[in-house]
Amino acid sequence: MKPMLLTSADSLPNGNDWIYEVKYDGYRCILHLEENGPIFISRNGKELTHLFPEIVQFCNEQYERIAPLLPITLDGEIVYLVNNFKSNFSIVQSRGKMRAKKTITEASKTFPCSLIVFDVLRYKGKDLTQSQLTERKKVLTDIFQLLQFSLQPNFQVKGEIQSIEIFENENLVWNEVKKYNGEGVIAKKKTSLWEIGKRSNQWLKVKNWLIVTVVLTKYDQENGYFNGAVFGGETLEEVTIFRHGLSDEELKTLAKFFQSNGKQTSSMTWEIPPSICVDVACISLTGDKLREPRFAGFRFDVNPTEVTWKTMLRQLNPIPEKVEITHPDKPVWPVLNLVKDDYIYYLQQVSPFFLPFLNNRLLTAIRFPHGVPGESFYQKNAPDYIPDFIETKREEDIDYIVCNDIDSLLWLGNQLALEFHIPFQTIDTKYPTEIVFDLDPPSVEEFSLAIEAALRMKSIFDNFKLLSFIKTSGGKGLQVYIPLPKDTFSYDETRVFTEFVCNFLCEQEPRWFTTERLKKNRGNKLYLDYVQHAEGKTIIAPYSPRGNERGLIATPIQWHEVNEKLNPSLFPIPAILDRINSIGDPFKDFFKIGKVQNFKPVLTSLQELIKKK
Repeated sequence: MKPMLLTSADSLPNGNDWIYEVKYDGYRCILHLEENGPIFISRNGKELTHLFPEIVQFCNEQYERIAPLLPITLDGEIVYLVNNFKSNFSIVQSRGKMRAKKTITEASKTFPCSLIVFDVLRYKGKDLTQSQLTERKKVLTDIFQLLQFSLQPNFQVKGEIQSIEIFENENLVWNEVKKYNGEGVIAKKKTSLWEIGKRSNQWLKVKNWLIVTVVLTKYDQENGYFNGAVFGGETLEEVTIFRHGLSDEELKTLAKFFQSNGKQTSSMTWEIPPSICVDVACISLTGDKLREPRFAGFRFDVNPTEVTWKTMLRQLNPIPEKVEITHPDKPVWPVLNLVKDDYIYYLQQVSPFFLPFLNNRLLTAIRFPHGVPGESFYQKNAPDYIPDFIETKREEDIDYIVCNDIDSLLWLGNQLALEFHIPFQTIDTKYPTEIVFDLDPPSVEEFSLAIEAALRMKSIFDNFKLLSFIKTSGGKGLQVYIPLPKDTFSYDETRVFTEFVCNFLCEQEPRWFTTERLKKNRGNKLYLDYVQHAEGKTIIAPYSPRGNERGLIATPIQWHEVNEKLNPSLFPIPAILDRINSIGDPFKDFFKIGKVQNFKPVLTSLQELIKKK
């Protein structure tokens, strides 16, 4: 069964006859849910089932709910969502190329993909392809409600089947796609039927083209393609080969220029030194090449030396229209040669992992208006010049900023808010959503004490069958997290646990650990702070920078990394993005585990133990 295809359009149609969906950049997939298990088929008819075991596992776990509805056929897209409007195609593509079972299994845990479903073709064995789209959408909603599957994409929950979100207003969805740098928007006629293998004008796609400037380097007369490159240091690195988008006249003019002024390197190819710059439209960078490149215009105003890898990355990650970045070249971490634009780029790239921890929390920021090192100050109260899109929440006569989206995060970045401190609860809860232990050695030279304390804590938690996470503080210590079910356990109850764990460790190793609050009385011991986990107190958020000269990040790490080789200096800003691309996000299951964390038996046991004493 070949899927119905989209027709490209330059603009979105409007009117009551249309609905709109986000276009995700992934693998088109027809899912057959049968009695003997799910089968995933690609657009080209190849089976994908074995490549995405996490989604297969999700189907199998839900089999009892699904069984009465079988057989079902769904149309969708396999994606790796970095926000609710954008999929990272590079990850989906790399997953699709894997062959070894062990590699596939490991990738399914590190970079779990999801299936976003936008159509139902068969339900309880009945063919629905000749029903109108609105009827199929209603059936799809009914199925997802029955199965208790998510009715809209949620990038924080991966490895599941979720339904696409339907928009009635084309401007609303387009603005969100632009804001979050998504691939584009699809418009579908409400009366459209599902036509096998047909490219229909009932389904239209409009791409969110990104414009990148490149230097022309080569022309191949045999196929009519031009090569474009950017400077990576002193050398040119090829990033694209294109011919689409050129008019016949433009193609002839360029070809003649290469043949007249270039060096002929073969019977059909010519090369020229860096001299002509052009704009190329694309949808993303996959690996080191632009995806779907097409000529967009000449740039005679640009000096080729200005066309660098760094400027290309900025063009591929435009700043949302609402946010104004001032003085992008202002030094922020001079020791690392990082300017404000580097910091803004970091925030853009890390936002999928950073924002979930800032979401609905009263923010205390530390701003460094002149960069690091330099003057800094705490900011709780939102300044009177905040733009309209910044959300605030009044608490005890303070108007706190609540950073819930990329616009707010980048605005704060432009204000050089470098540290993001958050409470243990959200604005819609009164109890903590996690327990956090702050392991604070006297200095970074005694960091080994934090490692020892963390591993001993992990042993305690494992014994209690509690799942835990760990991150560096971005300074000289470590912080250990136990996510909790939402609004379930009070601060008094969690303190029973935190006090027990800290006192237990101090009893085990009184030479190394202490709960003494006065620094002068701690000696050279690591401070185990259970008092800090309380209402109104804050902790540095995961992925937040710290205001030190080395640009260190409060970095989530994996438990197997907690060994003698671990050191906070391993995690400056430049290392974090490479790290995420290679090992993923160690905190990716944090909120999922919090929902099912079985903390009640542990608390009950400790309360009974206290009563006996």
